[in-house]
Amino acid sequence: MSDVNDWNGKIIDEFRANDGRLSGSFEGATVLLLHTTGARTGAERVNPMVYLELDGHRYVFASKAGADAHPDWYHNLVANPEVTVEAGGPSYRARAVPVTGPERDRIYAEQVAVMPGFGEYQAKTSRVIPVVEIVPQG
Repeated sequence: MSDVNDWNGKIIDEFRANDGRLSGSFEGATVLLLHTTGARTGAERVNPMVYLELDGHRYVFASKAGADAHPDWYHNLVANPEVTVEAGGPSYRARAVPVTGPERDRIYAEQVAVMPGFGEYQAKTSRVIPVVEIVPQG
């Protein structure tokens, strides 16, 4: 298992043991666990990520800390937009819907206002960091 998977595994374990609350650098942050289906493998993947709750909608950001390539989970949800979400309560099914254009820019700016590090991530890369709305289903 890679270092990233080990790190994610520790966050996932702590998240589940503490009803969605985390310590350390994530203490107080809004974090969810996003279950995606592998685009090539069809295997379930679980990734912890910061989210933004805005105007009754929930958004995640494919920042990969400003890397020049999108994170694997983003490719997975584009291929398979049906996801499962754990956010400190009962898990729920949702659809991942990428947000583009001026609406993407508005939402990303709101995330930067809450967590300025996201501005640094965007400055580090030439790609536009995707914003994805997580829309609960049924």
